[in-house]
Amino acid sequence: MVVRRFTAAALTGPVSDHGEGPVWHPSWPGPRWVDMLAGDILTLDERSGRVDRRHVGDIAAALRPRTGGGVVVATRRRFVLLDADLHVERRLPPLWTDPDVRMNDGGCDPFGRFYCGSMHDEARPGAGTLYRLDPDGTAGPVLGGLTISNGIDFSPDGRLAYFTDSATRRIDVFGYAENGFAERRRFVQVPVEAGLPDGLTVDSAGNVWVALWGGAAVRRYRASGDLDAVIELPVSQVSACTLGGEGLRTLYVTTSAHGVDPAEEPAAGSLFAARVDVPGKPALGYHG
Repeated sequence: MVVRRFTAAALTGPVSDHGEGPVWHPSWPGPRWVDMLAGDILTLDERSGRVDRRHVGDIAAALRPRTGGGVVVATRRRFVLLDADLHVERRLPPLWTDPDVRMNDGGCDPFGRFYCGSMHDEARPGAGTLYRLDPDGTAGPVLGGLTISNGIDFSPDGRLAYFTDSATRRIDVFGYAENGFAERRRFVQVPVEAGLPDGLTVDSAGNVWVALWGGAAVRRYRASGDLDAVIELPVSQVSACTLGGEGLRTLYVTTSAHGVDPAEEPAAGSLFAARVDVPGKPALGYHG
C-alpha cells in the first residue's frame, strides 16, 4: 500500500508550553485546546488569528462541548462545568486523593458521557485510571492499571472505541455499546522509531488519526489497521489532533514545547493544521 505524505502548516506561534486536546465546534470562533500544565483553555479566532486564554485550574487536561452550551473540562483531579464564556458553573467532587496523579486526556462517547484518563506525574506504571462522567454528574472509574491514558474516540457507528495507553506503544480497540466497553484487542502496534501514540481522532470513514509524541508526525490508519497517510511536522512532541473547520476537512494538531530547546525547535508549542481528503465527524458533546 502506498503511504501518502503531507505537511502541516503553523496556525499560531508557540503559544503553549504543553498544548493538548484540540476540539472544534461550529459555535466557536475556531478550535479550542489546552495548555495543560498551565491550566488554561486556548481559543483561536480563525478570522483574526488571535488566541484567547482562559485559566481554569492548576491542570487543564481535556475539554469537550456541552450540548446545552458551555464546555466540560477535566482539571487535575475533578471535572468542571463551564458556561459559554468559559466561566466556572460547577466544580464536581475530586475523584482521588493522591496529589501526584492528574488527568491527562479524554473525549465524549455517542451517549453524551465524558471519559478522561489519569496518569502519575512521573508516569509511574499502572497508576492511571480511565474515568467516566455521566450526564447526571456522577463519575467513577471504568478501566484501571494504566500508565499514560490517552486518545479516546469512537467509530462513526459508535460500536467501536479506540484508546491508547501510550506506554504500551499500542492503540487498542474495544467493542462499545451503551453499557460500556466490551472485548479489547490490539488495533495497531506503533514501532519504536515512530514515537509514542498520543491523542487520536476518528474520521467519518472510520480511519484513525494518531499524534506521535517524539515522532514529529500524525499517522492515519485505516479501519483495517493499515497505515494510509503521514502528516509531517517540524517539531518532535506532537500531542493530539482533531478534525474540524469547513467541511470538517482540516486536521488541527497540537504540539508541546515542554522540555524542548526553543533554539532547536522554535515552532514547538504551536497549533498546526493540514487539509485532508476525508472529512471528520462532528465533535461528540457532553449531555450534562
